[in-house]
Amino acid sequence: MGLLRATLVSLAAVTSAASVPNASFKRQVSQLRPSYDFVVVGGGTSGLTVANRLTEALSSKNTLVIEYGDVAQSTPGVFDPPTDWITPAPDAPPAWSFVSLPNPEMGNSTAFVQAGQVLGGSSAVNGMFFDRGSRFDHDGWATLSGSGDWNWNGIYPYFKKSVTFTEPSPAIAQRYNYTWDVSAYGGSGPIYSTFASFQWADQGVLGAAWGELGIQRPKECAGGDKEGVCWVPASQHPVTGRRSHAGLGHYANVQPRANYDLLVKHQVVRVVYPNGPKSGPPMVEVRSLADNHLFNVTVTGEVILSAGALHTPTVLQRSGIGPSSFLNNAGIPVVLDLPGVGSNLQDHSGPPVTWNYSKPYDYFPLPSEMANNATFKAEATAAFNQPTAQGPYTLAGGNSAIYVSLPHITSQYRNITQRIRRMAAGHSDVAPYLPPDVRSDPAMIAGYRQQLHVLADLLENPEAPSLETPWATSEAPGTAWSFLLHPLSRGTVRLDLADHLAQPILDYRAGTNPVDFDIHLAQVRFLRGLLSTPTMQQHGATEIGPGAAVAADDEALRGYVKQQSFLSFMHPCCTAAMMPKPKGGVVGPDLKVHGAKGLRVVDMSVMPFLPSAHLSATAYAVGEKAADIIIDAWN
Repeated sequence: MGLLRATLVSLAAVTSAASVPNASFKRQVSQLRPSYDFVVVGGGTSGLTVANRLTEALSSKNTLVIEYGDVAQSTPGVFDPPTDWITPAPDAPPAWSFVSLPNPEMGNSTAFVQAGQVLGGSSAVNGMFFDRGSRFDHDGWATLSGSGDWNWNGIYPYFKKSVTFTEPSPAIAQRYNYTWDVSAYGGSGPIYSTFASFQWADQGVLGAAWGELGIQRPKECAGGDKEGVCWVPASQHPVTGRRSHAGLGHYANVQPRANYDLLVKHQVVRVVYPNGPKSGPPMVEVRSLADNHLFNVTVTGEVILSAGALHTPTVLQRSGIGPSSFLNNAGIPVVLDLPGVGSNLQDHSGPPVTWNYSKPYDYFPLPSEMANNATFKAEATAAFNQPTAQGPYTLAGGNSAIYVSLPHITSQYRNITQRIRRMAAGHSDVAPYLPPDVRSDPAMIAGYRQQLHVLADLLENPEAPSLETPWATSEAPGTAWSFLLHPLSRGTVRLDLADHLAQPILDYRAGTNPVDFDIHLAQVRFLRGLLSTPTMQQHGATEIGPGAAVAADDEALRGYVKQQSFLSFMHPCCTAAMMPKPKGGVVGPDLKVHGAKGLRVVDMSVMPFLPSAHLSATAYAVGEKAADIIIDAWN
């Protein structure tokens, strides 16, 4: 597709998303067909990807997507006008906001999590940071799933297929020293990505300091090799600079399509097996948000749960599929005892290293100009609204991050991995590290031990990152976040016992496996080395937190981690893991729920552990691969 035509298509999609033809866009049960071949539960990143591909390839079969939210008239980028880098976007689409239970191991702090409550799901509200995990993440996923189909070679083609990457102009690439390998992309998918036409004036300060700290700078980090200082594209259109998301690429841009229906403002309550789970496909029980009317949708082919890592397990639990102990406590008849449903919650978390400068910091422009300099902000807005977007507002949330492996962080890495291996081998009791209502289940214990084996291998691999630090500026006060990419602790997503239709209860349980603190401490100490580099010393970098005295004492630094960590960087996953049933798994490599005929899960629930990446690009790739699996089965 030519760049001009791509621009026109994208702009048309932006204006048409709120006025989709009635042939496909439904608000009432009376508008639905008597039955559907496929019902996709959730119009988010993976769900819309699947629906688009199924309706494209299987034109004789009808697909219905059921979405809790609505079609948003505007889906601005994370940093579009009139935002100022500091104030959140005032016109952002609706999002779910969750606050977890207090976390005793982390000073009773809570995790704040958001997810998209709009067509397009989290792809319509996220930070637009469009990276991929390392090949070793996906090879570990394949080991745990028991199938090589989900290793790096098995999913890499779908990363490519899902996106159209546009190279920056030679002038922009030279100005910011962008590097990339176009062969890592090579697709022509409906989601766009590119690099910004702008970086803050001091972006290179940290870039130089990371190099002085010994971190390498690979040409490309999206091809499976991801250790070093990385340039990361954003999910945005290369001409308009605006957000590219599933609600556009996988819905508005492909309508009207006669076999593709969308029902908005409805909640899927549960799937129903009148004659038992082997008699599927199930019916889908749906609730209208307008009047609470309940009705069933008849399905002749399959139900595909794509409600996301926080809502897919609640649909399953309301359906009687989940940990029997919890279902009994909730008064829900057990249809399938799958203890892994909602029991493997993970998210990226971590504390910052912060600093100030004792010498003048005279770069221009810096992010503070957006809040304090009305002239500069007006010029930035005008630049963004040019026929080809330019300037600060094309930056989204930033394009750069470091990814560093544990062997490159601490010489004591083997002490950490040996501690994990002893747990995995049964030399210590791992049950206390599991959620209380499943910690006596042999399958959950066996599966967790296998996860620990895989994670020990990852953490011992000098090419597999365990730390991420994204950045776009060094403006004071400076911050380097320490993302724990592969946590060992496991939380839960459970129905609210007082109201099964309310939002679920999240219990993050961060830090319940004490080895997570060993890794946190090593990573914080490594990041403190940034402030001793020649570049940072030249600027008079002065540490604010944790400080030398705290960092020198394990107990004091552990207290700093507990008090200063963000418990969620909004990457929840893994609550319906792809593992064998005897290992506590919920779905198999074909994404079918164990023991439930005609029911699959396709979203970030299915990963057994967190990858070293933000999750948007992975959600598209999983959707693309799932669609091929389903299409092949029905062909």
